[in-house]
Amino acid sequence: MEETLASLKMAEIDLINNLEKISSEIPNRIIKLEGFILKENHKEQLEIIIFKGFSSSTTHPIEIDLEKKVIESQYVITKFKLYKAPLLETEDNFIRENQNSVFFLNKKNWI
Repeated sequence: MEETLASLKMAEIDLINNLEKISSEIPNRIIKLEGFILKENHKEQLEIIIFKGFSSSTTHPIEIDLEKKVIESQYVITKFKLYKAPLLETEDNFIRENQNSVFFLNKKNWI
């Protein structure tokens, strides 16, 4: 059972790192991850934006050390939204949305 939990934690790390790698190869795309951080008795909204290979959070402090998880707290990602960069107020830059974390690990789905 401990191996399973360790695998899940590694998958979380790899998911964001892998999305950052793909993002660095496709610089005209922005991916927004939406979900929540699990706190003691409640959920806090979480939003992470990945652009040109870098993650940033609009809701929580993040770790920039590549050896550590981007978000130190336990979290769940519920939506992945892809946009065309740069974001402009006058244009609808939205491309697609998916709830499956594996969908955007395929570079073809970023086009």
